[in-house]
Amino acid sequence: MAREAGLDLVEVSPTVRPPVCRIIDYGKWKYQQKKNQKKTHEQQLKEVRLRPRTDDNDRSIKVNRAIRFFSKGDKVQFTMLFRGRERAHRDIAYAIFNGILEELKAKVKVDRPPSMDGKNMIMVLSPMKGAFDHIVVSEADEKADAAALAAEQAEHHDDDQDDGGDDAPPQANSAPVEIRRPAPPKDSGPPRRGGV
Repeated sequence: MAREAGLDLVEVSPTVRPPVCRIIDYGKWKYQQKKNQKKTHEQQLKEVRLRPRTDDNDRSIKVNRAIRFFSKGDKVQFTMLFRGRERAHRDIAYAIFNGILEELKAKVKVDRPPSMDGKNMIMVLSPMKGAFDHIVVSEADEKADAAALAAEQAEHHDDDQDDGGDDAPPQANSAPVEIRRPAPPKDSGPPRRGGV
């Protein structure tokens, strides 16, 4: 009967007596089951890196990126990177993190309050249920996030190579440069006065 109709005979419940079978198009049924299955999003920990001297506008861009992560249901780890003597001014980092918490207020839950972890300060936040459901992330935003994340990782890679001494801007050319000091002048008697 199933062959005549061009369909399949599928055993639906093999454990019950008598077993239950249906005449259906098995490929179509499998496709519908896969389509109806909800996509579950595994919560990930995303990182947003800041510096104590990050400008307010740049900080707001990074907070907006964190809000996009929250809208996807991810946790966000804010990392304050210190270099050199910046570590002595932890109060600035606490003030920045408190400003971020004040901005996000009741929409997030603090999983880990701001605390030092080596030479970095870390704060972990997770979204409250339904707080960020109204935010829709487009594909263009996803691509921009991916490009910004790649640039930030490249910048962080340059920061890791820094010994933490001075705050000189990174060199455009990353090839090693040999610095030669001029040789001291040979002693040729008393210094000359006058012209050449």
